[in-house]
Amino acid sequence: MADCFSQLYIQIVFAVNGRRSLIDNTWKDELYKYISGSITKLGHKSINVNGMPDHIHLLIGLSPSMAISDLVREIKSNSSKFINEKKIIKGKFNWQNGYGAFSYSRSQIQKVYDYIENQENHHKLKSFREEYLDLLEKFQIPIDNKSLFDFNE
Repeated sequence: MADCFSQLYIQIVFAVNGRRSLIDNTWKDELYKYISGSITKLGHKSINVNGMPDHIHLLIGLSPSMAISDLVREIKSNSSKFINEKKIIKGKFNWQNGYGAFSYSRSQIQKVYDYIENQENHHKLKSFREEYLDLLEKFQIPIDNKSLFDFNE
């Protein structure tokens, strides 16, 4: 049987439950490294992981051996468990239900990487709600307010 060859680049976006600003600068790098390691252990390529106190962006090279929904479920579950077992925050940490997944061509990877890397500067100009709605519009995804993240703005 022939090998499977693929080149699938996906940006995944998801938010902290209740859109609370819980991801603190003092431990965010540890969380991002953990998530990156989880992506790799699940058989995918972690290209960039970054975010803000209330949401996160992942850029991955997706292996076709796993559905995106299964990958996101595993990342959210593993990272929540990591945060809760280390007792990094008071109370229980959870990610909000749902996520966004957006595909890119190889020629767009550096631009998406830089966009994710510069989240702090980007959010000085645009809220998470504006950013997310712009992504949905750019990818021509119909917007259903019932299925959007809970935005506290």
